[in-house]
Amino acid sequence: ATGARGLGRPPMAAENPLNAWRWITDISLPVDGPLKGKSVALKDNVCVAGVPMSNGSRVLERYVADEDATVVTRILAAGGRIAGMANCEDLCLSGSSFTCAHGPVTNPHDKLRSAGGSSSGSAALVAAGAVDLAIACDQGGSIRIPSGFCGVVGMKATHGLVPYTGIFSMEPTLDHAGPVARTVIECAQLLQVIAGPDGLDGRQRAGIPPPEQRTYAEGLPQSAEEARTLLAGVRVGVLREGFAIEGVSEPEVDEAVRAAVAAMEAAGATVVDVSVPLHSDGAHIWTPIGIEGISRTQYRDGGQNVGVRDGHCVTSLMQATERGLRDPAAASSLSITNKIFMMVGEAMQRRHGAYNYGVAQNLARTLTAAYDTAISEHRLDVLVMPTLPKLPTLLPAAGLSPPAMCAAALNMIANTAPTDVTGHPALTVPIKPVKGLPVGMMLVGPNYSEHNIFRIAAAYEALRDL
Repeated sequence: ATGARGLGRPPMAAENPLNAWRWITDISLPVDGPLKGKSVALKDNVCVAGVPMSNGSRVLERYVADEDATVVTRILAAGGRIAGMANCEDLCLSGSSFTCAHGPVTNPHDKLRSAGGSSSGSAALVAAGAVDLAIACDQGGSIRIPSGFCGVVGMKATHGLVPYTGIFSMEPTLDHAGPVARTVIECAQLLQVIAGPDGLDGRQRAGIPPPEQRTYAEGLPQSAEEARTLLAGVRVGVLREGFAIEGVSEPEVDEAVRAAVAAMEAAGATVVDVSVPLHSDGAHIWTPIGIEGISRTQYRDGGQNVGVRDGHCVTSLMQATERGLRDPAAASSLSITNKIFMMVGEAMQRRHGAYNYGVAQNLARTLTAAYDTAISEHRLDVLVMPTLPKLPTLLPAAGLSPPAMCAAALNMIANTAPTDVTGHPALTVPIKPVKGLPVGMMLVGPNYSEHNIFRIAAAYEALRDL
């Protein structure tokens, strides 16, 4: 859909206790479909015609989109209602929830703590019950981090399965869009609606399963008995390097995830210990791709998929980004993570050209093969690890030094960033809380194994509260 709608309004304070809303809308079509009656929040980097979209930044403060992203078109065609835009981190460059130009997003379980990021508002609104579903995006963990911190289900599907058309890009090889929901089956239902080729996104490769194989919400276990039956045929690999990460992991989080795995084993799953040593370097492989790719795509190419065959560009968004970055006041207001990525990316380009980016992309294939080999050699259905190595962190106090601010924004991506590099599907499902705070368990599978991941996550969900 194209053309201005002129719909929506800013949220009122009383309806925005977590500062999770950026804009309120009420957009739907008079159709029946699998999302009929479901309210959906969109991350504030998704284009909706006639609706303001700021990407959490002063750079796009006055931008109003003039077309719908593919995921929006599909949600509306399935009967869903677009309830509004959810706040996100400044240009999406943070795994916490304190850099948004419109103020920090707070955790619904403890307002002194981070909701996670960068899709902070998407997960917080779902967790708080303000909406049924949400769309989030993930380049270093930004679907799974806030879902883990807020205690909801988030799926980063196989790279390219969900079209990214009409969404602000950070780096095409890392870009993922996906669903957030309170339950596994609801998450699967939303993925079923938004997945599949659109002919407009060069990230989408040959091999995407046809529609009859994208029935993600069908056949999920709904009872403990069904869960035990399913798990009796499942092999789970506990990824050694995903636990006890030096200087980062909290022991009680590791213990909670191991207890969740033990519950699946008691219900019939076969559990094996697996080692992928290169996983420990996954975030380091991500770093040159993230810094140089974001520096190019976000700060030079207007947040669109430039230079890729069959890629549709939202040219109005490119123009607005260019204008905003040239505005001294808007540019100076950028978060410290954006400023550092911008400067380091430029310095790397001037000193080394694209060499480091190229080396990292080559290592990404090595890491991809390492996961695939571990899965095939051990005949695994999924690899399992903590989504996040720590409990939801306290929002940082004012006046922190730039290095401390960067650490607070990025110190939780050790387990999430690697699968953005490789493109493997990865889902976070909430397990039993620790100290009253959410903990997520991440399930990683082979490419296009989303249905099997949902089945296993739903089986755990059915057993979790027994």
